Amino acid sequence: MSLFLFLSFVALLSALGVVLAKNPVHSVLFLILTFFTLSAHYLTLNAQFLAAVNIIVYAGAIMVLFLFVIMFLNLNEDTEPHKPALAKIAAAIAGGSLLLIMVAALRGVQPVGYDANTFNSQVGMVDQLGLVLFKQYSLPFELASILLLAAMVGSVMLGKRETGERNF
Repeated sequence: MSLFLFLSFVALLSALGVVLAKNPVHSVLFLILTFFTLSAHYLTLNAQFLAAVNIIVYAGAIMVLFLFVIMFLNLNEDTEPHKPALAKIAAAIAGGSLLLIMVAALRGVQPVGYDANTFNSQVGMVDQLGLVLFKQYSLPFELASILLLAAMVGSVMLGKRETGERNF
């Protein structure tokens, strides 16, 4: 329980750092920390595959893309105008109303414990996911792989320059 509380505290602080950081690079670094703490939450929930995918896809690829775009745009205080006070007030009202809606929606939820007799502790494991994926869902898995292969071939063909072609 103390590990959960510590990870939650770090996740909330880093999420606040994403929103409140003045420097966009610092904001991205806080977002990476948020993704790592969420991956640690997945590990405590016995979902190793989700934790690995979260680190590889979000903390890896997406954050590299964000950093590349931020550094490519060269955002700083000179190029970025200040937001008017009305925009900040509107953002605070929108955030507060979203919080109010979420609290109202989750007000009547009764959390249910688990039954020790029927609980399967292997649900989030990678080997169990692989067994389900390759036994029950082998056809959709193969169709998705063909679709991704066609998308890669199409992107290569679209990006390929012909001799004598002019690109403006």
